[in-house]
Amino acid sequence: MKKLFVSAISILLLTFLAACTSNGEEGKDAENEHGEHTEASETNGDVSSELLVASTKNVTRLHADTLNDAAIMVSQTIWPATGSDNRPGTVILAPADQWQIALAGADLIHHPNNGPVLFYNQELSEETLNEINRLNPTGNANGTEVMVMGDATEKVLGSLQDYKVEQITGKDAAEFALAVDKKYAETAGELPQSVIIVSLEDEAKLFSLIASNWIAHMPEPILFVSKDDIPKATVEALKSRGNKANIYVLAPEEVISEGVVTSLKEYGNVTRIEGENPVEASIAFAKFKDEKTGFGWGVTEPGHGFAFTTTAKPEFAIAGAPFAHLGKHAPLIWLEDGEATSAVHEYLAALQPKFTNDPTVGPYNHGYILANLDEVSMDTQGMIDSMLEISPAEGSGGHGSH
Repeated sequence: MKKLFVSAISILLLTFLAACTSNGEEGKDAENEHGEHTEASETNGDVSSELLVASTKNVTRLHADTLNDAAIMVSQTIWPATGSDNRPGTVILAPADQWQIALAGADLIHHPNNGPVLFYNQELSEETLNEINRLNPTGNANGTEVMVMGDATEKVLGSLQDYKVEQITGKDAAEFALAVDKKYAETAGELPQSVIIVSLEDEAKLFSLIASNWIAHMPEPILFVSKDDIPKATVEALKSRGNKANIYVLAPEEVISEGVVTSLKEYGNVTRIEGENPVEASIAFAKFKDEKTGFGWGVTEPGHGFAFTTTAKPEFAIAGAPFAHLGKHAPLIWLEDGEATSAVHEYLAALQPKFTNDPTVGPYNHGYILANLDEVSMDTQGMIDSMLEISPAEGSGGHGSH
């Protein structure tokens, strides 16, 4: 019998009551709801130990310590599973220790599966199996209830004997991405003409993972290259588009060389989207929009959701990718070691919603933070919350008359 998973709310509340260290961020301005500026240095110090909640008015906090916890919390937030309309079709199981496989598999979150990404190691944890049981997936068009990414052990596969399982494998990351590309085309009936090129190298992980939310939201797959080479599997995927692909390279030149970009031009039109560091690259991708193809978030005005996580736990980005599929359809913005850099401040300040007469009509911004209070402090969350808050336009008179 499928069991319901009971979320450890009481444990989380105890965690929130525990003392957490502040990140000590000072000297960064944030505009409050009355159009004034406050400084992080003017806060009342560490207030985390006094909180009974983790979320604030404009930020939903998922207080996760581990990758498994993060994935389960995202799953429970997006799929309450109280009825057939909010149960997932298929759960995606990805290897916790192979970010390249997990990232490529995120392309199947929306179509054909409509489901979360959960993780496995050598075994499937009891908590993850309980979550699959709670979700009670309805199955995709082929009846698949659990889709396993990569070479899971017999022990993992044996834990799923109550479900209809499909497995996707590949000899390496590039071949696995090609297999996912083919799977998507098989189920959708056509190949997406646009693709995202990212690096498969570990040192480039933070640049590559920025793609996770977009591919969870839209049909474009990721395909892998190294700094100076294009794998045969990636070439095969590009050639299948008649050498007329719209190719978006999500990396600066020091991650994917100009030589590789030049070689990619043989297979279609190439556009590089870059930032000097992973944080700035995440913002650049959130802003980017190709008006000809429709590719890209194009988030340059208020009225959007955002997913924040720390560069200290990069795989959390994959766990949080479904935030771009349902709910607020949020692009990923990195917090550098849990802190908002000046680039994040500037971006959010430019997007702060304004009202003239009535704040109840919006537009509204909203953020998700996927991290515990040690990784992303409440001071940082408070600053983000303030910058997402709708505020009076200049000369509007503020909230006083409402």
